[in-house]
Amino acid sequence: MFTVAAFYRFASLPDPDALRAPLRDLAAQQGVRGSILVAGEGVNGTIAGPPEGVAAVLSHIRLWPGCAGLDAKESRAEAMPFGRLKVRLKREIVTFGVPVDPDAPGAYVPPAEWNALIEAPDVAVIDTRNAYEVAMGSFPGAIDPGTASFGDFPAWWEANRERLAGKRIAMFCTGGIRCEKSTAYLRAQGVRDVHHLEGGILKYLEDVPESKSLWQGECFVFDERVTVGHGLRPGRATTCHACRRPLTEADRAHPRFEEGARCPHCADEYTDAQRARFRERHRQVKLARARGRAHLGPDAVAGD
Repeated sequence: MFTVAAFYRFASLPDPDALRAPLRDLAAQQGVRGSILVAGEGVNGTIAGPPEGVAAVLSHIRLWPGCAGLDAKESRAEAMPFGRLKVRLKREIVTFGVPVDPDAPGAYVPPAEWNALIEAPDVAVIDTRNAYEVAMGSFPGAIDPGTASFGDFPAWWEANRERLAGKRIAMFCTGGIRCEKSTAYLRAQGVRDVHHLEGGILKYLEDVPESKSLWQGECFVFDERVTVGHGLRPGRATTCHACRRPLTEADRAHPRFEEGARCPHCADEYTDAQRARFRERHRQVKLARARGRAHLGPDAVAGD
């Protein structure tokens, strides 16, 4: 059984590049895989490995300036959900593209109080995630901005702010990090009553009993589990190995679905040569699996 930990922390890191290599080396030594982004504004990651290995990595990060209060949302996975370890230096730990002060976000709403907030008639609920994530599940009545990336959100807000004028705003995302920036952005734009789900959907699914939950569907996660449900149990979705979008059972039953090569969402997006490469890659993956091997080496480590 593997521990999966999702975490982020906004903190001023004067020399993030100097922090990257020691973190990467420790994680590799501890058998930890996943993705960690390090920037001058903080750290953001999802990792998996032996419980003691994950604990060692989190303890190491908590020694960084301003990171003592790093909180991680942990779950369990029977199989390793990552193929490799990536520790990368970035300009932002979540790309927004517009300067905001993450130390001035909207009001945090604990999962236990979230239902009452979003059911209030004067509240507009906004799902800040990308469209392919929203398609897997959301809260009833939540506004889907239809964005392809988080950096599209400011433009969407500018185009829609008038119709939401006078409303209290409640925002949510997977683990909370996108709401740190999006709610801070709305406050900087003059929106006074802004709230967001503390700990994100993952904390809500962990804390709120299914019998009392308003969540509908599953929650997309950025690892090989693809989605999780209540209690953070692995969901039923899979991934298109061509475009990496999550797939429902209906997607896999669609006539344009071809395992390893295309899905209904990307059937018109690639050339014949690209499709041929996808099919060959899928063939190699199946051959490796039949031989009891992983297609990606277990010791693969990416530093940039």
